[in-house]
Parts: sequence; C-alpha cells; structure tokens
Amino acid sequence: MKPPLLPSETFRRVQRIARFDGLSVLGVSGAFALISAASRDVPGALIGLLVAAAGAIELHGLTLLKVGRSRGMNWLITSQLYLMAILLGYSAVKLLRPDIEPLRTVVTTELTEQIRLAGMTVDQFLLTFLRLVYVGVAAATVLYQGGMTVYYVRRKSAVEAALLEEELE
Repeated sequence: MKPPLLPSETFRRVQRIARFDGLSVLGVSGAFALISAASRDVPGALIGLLVAAAGAIELHGLTLLKVGRSRGMNWLITSQLYLMAILLGYSAVKLLRPDIEPLRTVVTTELTEQIRLAGMTVDQFLLTFLRLVYVGVAAATVLYQGGMTVYYVRRKSAVEAALLEEELE
C-alpha cells in the first residue's frame, strides 16, 4: 500500500486539476455562448455565459490558492456546485418543455420509415431522444461535478496544511 501524499504534492495536484477544469469549462462554454449568440439563440448564449462563470469562479479560487489564501478551496467547491445547479436546472427546463422542432430537419425519409417500423411516430421518437439526452446530461453532471466536489472537499485540509507549511518557510 502506498503512503498518503504529502500536503505539498496534493496541493500541486489540486492546482493542476483546477487549472485544467476551469480553463476547459470557461473555454468550451464560452465558445458555445459565442456560437449561440451568433445564431441569435439568446437562451443558449445566456446558459453558455452562466456556465462560463463557473469556470471563472474555479480559476479565481486557483488564483487565491496561488497567493496563499486557503479560502480558494471554498471557491473551487462552490464552482462545482454552481455548475451542477446550472446544468441540472437547464436539463429540468428542457425536460419540462421539450422543443423537437429544430430536430425535425435531421429526420430523413429513411429514418422516418425506420421509426414507423419501430412502432413510433416521429414526434414520439424525437421526444424520447430529447429525454434521453437531457437525462444523460443531468446524470453526467451529478457524476462529474459531484465527483469534483468530493475531490476538492477531501483535499481541503491537505491544501490548507500545504499553505501553512509555505507560510512558515
């Protein structure tokens, strides 16, 4: 069995993960916000900006940690919970108010025939597809953001110990 990591190594790992995760969330959601805005999809652009804020919150927490402020861990944890709330809320709205109209353009005559052979109407198929997508988004969100929250919470005391060590040096 391996010995536990030193607080300083845990701190370095938390920093690497927070940097990667924060930049990824900020970059991907920012790109989606721009694409949505260019398409005049105002709700999509707003959701993209709200999600991008989670990446900015995480990067702010990382900055606080880099300057020796242990409260940066609270920002990292909060960013994950905030992102989870936004994505679960978005999924809930999409599940309660599904919009199948934009999907109709991808339904070919071949696909229509296969859907009918399966005993469904095109509308039933599209609604089922949307439900699966948004239940999947919700499940992935709970798993990933929940996992990241647990990761940060479990490493909070080690990071605080590493910051204390740095302060004493």
